[in-house]
Amino acid sequence: MDLGTMSVFTALVDDAGLFPPTSLHMDEALSRNERDLAKGGDVLTHRFLCPASRIDRLRGIAYRPRRIGLIVDTVKMPDFGDLPVDFVEMRLPPDSSVEELVTGAGLPGHVRLFAEVTPTPRKMAIEVPGGVGLKVRCGGASPEAFPPVEHLGQFIKFCVEHDIPFKATAGLHHAVRHFDPTLGVDRHGFLNLVLAVCEAVEGRDPAPVLRATDVGHLVRLARDVPEDTAKRARRLLVSYGSCSTSTPLDDLRTLGLIEEET
Repeated sequence: MDLGTMSVFTALVDDAGLFPPTSLHMDEALSRNERDLAKGGDVLTHRFLCPASRIDRLRGIAYRPRRIGLIVDTVKMPDFGDLPVDFVEMRLPPDSSVEELVTGAGLPGHVRLFAEVTPTPRKMAIEVPGGVGLKVRCGGASPEAFPPVEHLGQFIKFCVEHDIPFKATAGLHHAVRHFDPTLGVDRHGFLNLVLAVCEAVEGRDPAPVLRATDVGHLVRLARDVPEDTAKRARRLLVSYGSCSTSTPLDDLRTLGLIEEET
C-alpha cells in the first residue's frame, strides 16, 4: 500500500451514532465512542457528533469524547462551555450569506463553522470567508434527499477551485455506490466521494468517479492516488459523518485498502 492510499483514508469518519438510521441512545453512543477510542485506528476521527438540542444530556454523562462536532438544530446557539467542541455545523438559511451566519453564530476562534448548503447543477455563487467550511448532505430518509451526481460534482469542483474545506453527511453507508431497493435510489459511496475529490484536485471532472460502481476500478484508483493529491484532497474533504463506525472500516478492509486488525 503506498503512502497516498494510507493518507487518503486517515481521520475520515466522524461518529454520528446519535443520528438515523442507527439512532443510538446517548449512553450507548458514548460507550461506543469510548470503545473506538480505546481501539485506536487511523480511519476514525473519534469526533462525536451531537445535536445542539441534546448537549445537556451529553453533559450529564461522565465520559467526555475527545472531540465534539455540534450540529445546530436549535434556534439559539447553546453554550457548550468547556466541552471539547472543535466543529459547529449549521444550515445556511435561504437568502442569507455565509458571512451573516458566521457573525450570528459568534463562535470562539478555535471552533470552525461549517455551513450546510444544497448542491445544484449550476456553478455555485456564494462567498465563503476564510476559516469557514461548507457541508453537503449526500442522502437521507427519502429519494429526494440524495443529490444527483451532477449536483454533487459541481459542489466538489466549487470547493476545489476556491480551496474551501467541506464535510459530508448522510447517506454514505458503504464504500461503493450501490442501489438501495428500499428507497429506489442509488446511494453515493464514501470511496467514490474521496476519489472524486482527488479527481477534481487533479483537474478532472469528478462526476464519472461519483457514478462508478466497478469495485476493481475504484480500488485501483485508490491505490494509485499520488501523495500530494491525497494530502490536498483530504485537506479539502475534512471528514464525513457515519452512524456506523464499524461499517466503513469493514468495507475498506474487505476492499484491501486498509490492513486487518491484529
